[in-house]
Amino acid sequence: MGAWFDESRLDDPEVLATWDAVLRPLAESGARVRREMAGAAEVLPAAVAAALVGSRPRAVVAAGPDSRLLRAVLEPWCPVPFVAWPGAGLPGWVGSLDLVVVLAPEGSDHGSASAVSEAVRRGAQAVVACPPRSLVAEHAAGRWTTLFPMATGDQLASAVVMLEYLDQVQLGPRTDAEEVAGALDAVATSCSPHRDLAVNDAKMLAIALADTMPVVWGGSVLAARAARRVAESLRRATGTSAIAGVAENLLPVLEATRPRDVFDDPFADEGGERRPLLLVLDDGTEQELARAERDQLLQAASLRGIRTETVRCRDGLATEVARYASLVLHGRYAAAYLQCGLVQD
Repeated sequence: MGAWFDESRLDDPEVLATWDAVLRPLAESGARVRREMAGAAEVLPAAVAAALVGSRPRAVVAAGPDSRLLRAVLEPWCPVPFVAWPGAGLPGWVGSLDLVVVLAPEGSDHGSASAVSEAVRRGAQAVVACPPRSLVAEHAAGRWTTLFPMATGDQLASAVVMLEYLDQVQLGPRTDAEEVAGALDAVATSCSPHRDLAVNDAKMLAIALADTMPVVWGGSVLAARAARRVAESLRRATGTSAIAGVAENLLPVLEATRPRDVFDDPFADEGGERRPLLLVLDDGTEQELARAERDQLLQAASLRGIRTETVRCRDGLATEVARYASLVLHGRYAAAYLQCGLVQD
């Protein structure tokens, strides 16, 4: 049984109504950030005041499977040694001089619970974002533990709360939670199912992605992470390949593609072959290396007739996290519309 893409479904109110359970959580992304910040508001000032009174920690350890986003934000900026530890437990050297931060928005992850338990046992300062009644919260109880109560299970929202704390204790870059929420709201408005194809970038991107193998690239550290998250969403939406990586890993895929012949039949299925589509996530970073890699990928795509699409952040976003959130949500909307448009024969 095969599948084909029907773009008319993306403007059909009856079809879109059946996809409300997928599209509504995307639209509520900004609201979840605000809700989690409001829930942490009672704890945050006291936690910040206590941290600023003491000396700066020897090192910061982000533990648990959701630590990779914190690593992407903090590694280039954190003024003390920073380690991301996505596995269970903690590095052997962690002790009372160190700060352990844990994102556990669901609160049921055993690896996060193990890391928090180790932090408490060793007397390290621990800051944990998790539901107050959860497995992780039970293991986090201790004299040196600060718990930010989470309610939505949203990984990005919990990360924003933690990054806001690290910003205020001078261990992380500037984080403006309201700007992140506003950026998410702006994407939700521009990509709303109520906006038709002519003015909806996410719907147009979904049409471009149909029947292709997406190759997703982002230049900065956070844009590269956004590329991986978008590729993951596209794989889940279609059940087909979508890859993301650094330029040196993506170039061989583009260079191995058969050049498009102007005399090819545009309606032929080419034996079921899916040609790559290069999707560039542009967060406004103008690093020389990123520009060089982007130009290299675009040139390789042009030489082989590979289509290229670019997703850009809204102008005026001041923080890296807001730009990251904007790119990821845009990609997730496109994945949702791509899935919506697929029809099984």
